[in-house]
Amino acid sequence: MAETHRVTAEGRKKWSFPQRSGTNQSNPKTRSPDRDTRDRKLAVPFRGQITGGMRPGKKLIVVGIVDSHPDRFYIALTRGRGTSGEPPPDVALELCVRFGDRQVLRRACMSGSWGDVDRAVPFFPFIKNQPFKTEIHCEQSRFRVFVDGQQLFDFYHRVTSLGDVDTIWIKGCVTVTKLA
Repeated sequence: MAETHRVTAEGRKKWSFPQRSGTNQSNPKTRSPDRDTRDRKLAVPFRGQITGGMRPGKKLIVVGIVDSHPDRFYIALTRGRGTSGEPPPDVALELCVRFGDRQVLRRACMSGSWGDVDRAVPFFPFIKNQPFKTEIHCEQSRFRVFVDGQQLFDFYHRVTSLGDVDTIWIKGCVTVTKLA
């Protein structure tokens, strides 16, 4: 899947998301993102609601399969939905998996300003054509991220109003099979 973002004059990413009109509950491709997503693939790029927002003790799970010729993929937790082409100005965590240099980058954006990038990880867990399970645990002071049961990194909160972090964005060279 080709990248679907560009950088604006202000240095912000423009993300492209398909527009959906209404939902048809009999058609699994048009169900609301809050519906049970087991046993079906979610369209990527994906933007869905985190019911009740983030809070200490909450866990998000993304299960997927890396594409056969991956470049990168992103998972972002944001405050608000933004527009169809651009995330909102507050991103609590943007996780960027880059296959070319085998890096897992993390950063946050507050009021439209991106912070420093964290890069260090003990291993690179993603393999082309292989499934993965990423768990994002929200704790009092940080997000703790696991891939396939192994802790990959901690990311200390920059956006402190966790209850307002209510949207997950996923895009890039990945097929998502389950969100929980």
